[in-house]
Parts: sequence; structure tokens; C-alpha cells
Amino acid sequence: MSESAAPPLGLALAGGRSERMGRDKALLPWPDSDLLGHAIARLLSATRDVAVLSGKEVRYADRGRPVLTDHDAGDGPVAGLVSGLEHAGGRAVLLLAVDLPLVPVALLRALVSLLPDADAVVPVSPLGPEPLCAAYGPSCLDAVRARLGRGERKMTAFWPDVRVRRVAPPDLERFGDPETMFLNVNEPGDLERALGLAGRPGT
Repeated sequence: MSESAAPPLGLALAGGRSERMGRDKALLPWPDSDLLGHAIARLLSATRDVAVLSGKEVRYADRGRPVLTDHDAGDGPVAGLVSGLEHAGGRAVLLLAVDLPLVPVALLRALVSLLPDADAVVPVSPLGPEPLCAAYGPSCLDAVRARLGRGERKMTAFWPDVRVRRVAPPDLERFGDPETMFLNVNEPGDLERALGLAGRPGT
């Protein structure tokens, strides 16, 4: 096959510093688990192989999943993307940040299904692109490396060099409310809001 024939490697992005939260966001409670466990479970519903991107240090080894550290500490999520694509060994990767607890499994599956016609498939919410919930084909690896080599660390920096399929808000509506599904849990109040939107009362 092509890039999309083998199931992608799911990547739970848990390498952030959680400065605004004041504690590790990956370990924040979510019904039946925590945000990291919730991300892993959704990824496993979309693909059968999942690893954890833990940032510059090895963390979360207790989850029973491979733990990948950043390609180069200090480069942010894009360094995790490089590590994930390298570990995937020629497969695509499906990236999901742990602080996006409302992204539905159906959307994750849809992103993967669109990969045969693109190098990257990225939702575009009303606030803009959501590159931390996206599918990336192996052809993205050289493009990301090249941009990093020039000091360009934005997750969108390499987009001019690959074929990007953008999933616009009207197309996202069949999966849920585009205004809320990408709610980012950055501060303490965000978790309560996410739990409420998920139909579960906050604690």
C-alpha cells in the first residue's frame, strides 16, 4: 500500500509543561481514568497501535505503551511528531493531545480515512487549524526535519511542503459541535467545563 495501507500509529501527546494548570495535565482525573488514559482509549478505538509522546523525559511507562521522548528537547510538539514518525517506521501517525478530551473517536477515524489522498489531514475549528489532533503520513517526516533544521518549530511550518487536507467546520459538524469539540484543557476551570460538556458533572 501506500502510506495509508497499514494502520497508523496512534500518538498520545503528553509532553507539555502544564504551566497554566499548575499540575501535570495528563494525570488530571476523567471518569474511569485520567486525561492520558482517555486519550489512549480513544486512539485505540481508531487504531490498534498506540504510543505515548512524553516530552523530553521518559514518563508514563506504567501505561503499558511504548513511551517516546522528543526528537530534540525544546522544539515543542513538532519534536514529538518527528519522534512519532520515526518510530512508526513508514506508517502514518494519528496525533491526539491529552488536553483535548472532547474530540470524538468518529472524527479520529475519519482523519485516518482521508490520508490516502493527502500527506496530512488536519481539522480546522472556528478558531483555526488543530494540528495536535491530526493524521500525518510518513511523507511528512523529511519536510518536518527540514523545517526544524532551519529553526522553524511551528506545527504548521512544513505545510507548504506537503499536501494538507483541511477538514473545515461545516464538515466537522457531523461529528459534533466544532465550537466545543476542541476545547483545550489548559487551566483548572477548563476541566470542569469539559466534564460538563461531556455530560458529566464536574467534581
